[in-house]
Amino acid sequence: MKTHHSLLFVLLMFFAGNSVADEQPVTINISRMSLDTALTAAQASIAACRKKGAQITVTIVDRGGHPQVVLRDVLSMDVSIRISRDKAYTAMSFNSSTSSLLGRFKGAYGVPKTKGLMIARGGLPIVAAGTIFGGIGVSGSSEEIDEQCAQAGLDAILDDLEMSTE
Repeated sequence: MKTHHSLLFVLLMFFAGNSVADEQPVTINISRMSLDTALTAAQASIAACRKKGAQITVTIVDRGGHPQVVLRDVLSMDVSIRISRDKAYTAMSFNSSTSSLLGRFKGAYGVPKTKGLMIARGGLPIVAAGTIFGGIGVSGSSEEIDEQCAQAGLDAILDDLEMSTE
């Protein structure tokens, strides 16, 4: 009888393990933006800010948070490179605009104190058809203009991304 229970247990574990494995694919296909798409977004952000008389830096990060494109206009401050990257990374990580994160985290040692995160306007996630492709971050002007220029960059590629995911 004891052997019968052991065999039953082994069989149950085998079939339970297989059903879990059957539900999980061996590989996962992940959509990514091309370099040209990321560059188009960055250039559109620069152009929008120039029309407003602002010199900025724009960073596009991929879905892993790695910088894919960084463009710094001639007079944009060096510190804006890090800030634009952190805004893009934050927007991608939280899948939310950085402006919507303002005031969300309380406390001296909360999320905003984490290295690499920037809770300030000017960062947007790049999302199309429910797929996150990365983030766009702009720094170098007022937070309002930074956000407007990030939106211009996103608008320049959103239709193409939407169509590519169908």
